[in-house]
Amino acid sequence: METMEVTGKSVDEAIEIALEQLGANRDQVEIDVISEGKGGILGFGAEPARIRVLMLNMPTELLPVSKLVLDNVMRNMKVSASSAVSKNNDPQSDTVEFDIEGEDSGLLIGRRGESLKALQFIVNLIVNRKTEGRVILDIEGYKERRYSSLRTLAKRVAERVVDVGQSITLEPMTPNERRVIHMELSENNKVETESTGMGDQRKITIYPASDKAD
Repeated sequence: METMEVTGKSVDEAIEIALEQLGANRDQVEIDVISEGKGGILGFGAEPARIRVLMLNMPTELLPVSKLVLDNVMRNMKVSASSAVSKNNDPQSDTVEFDIEGEDSGLLIGRRGESLKALQFIVNLIVNRKTEGRVILDIEGYKERRYSSLRTLAKRVAERVVDVGQSITLEPMTPNERRVIHMELSENNKVETESTGMGDQRKITIYPASDKAD
């Protein structure tokens, strides 16, 4: 069982922080109040509240752990959404995929999928404290719609590059999004693609094939 100590301005705040970090809800933990803290005078002499949190028995298999963590994270975010195992999920894989639906799905996607990317990162971070594997999230088919629009963009920009005879650099993209562009144009012998930049600013440039060769 997992144990951790957490501090906060109050016991309630410390509990809220602990539940968020563990991806758990209140009935899945046991709380021991070490200190209720002190307010001090004008901020001087103040001491934070301190609690010890014991995570009660949890499943260890990837799918149930991931489902529990994802639902708890969304509950703590106070969003109206629910998750279900994707129809594309392979039970023999070390990866589990979830589809999310609900009134707040737009908030969970965010601008160009940034919120979805952050949610997936947080869920994987918590899950990997408890078991091994990878969690992939999608929201109401957003990723496939995004990938479809990227394939259309790739073909349109490639045509433009050939017409004007000059390279065009696209906006920064995630590794999966860049892979879609590369794959879409891999058999187009009139253009070539190259990823440049670092981290979140990594982007793709599409060149006329002859220019890239030079």
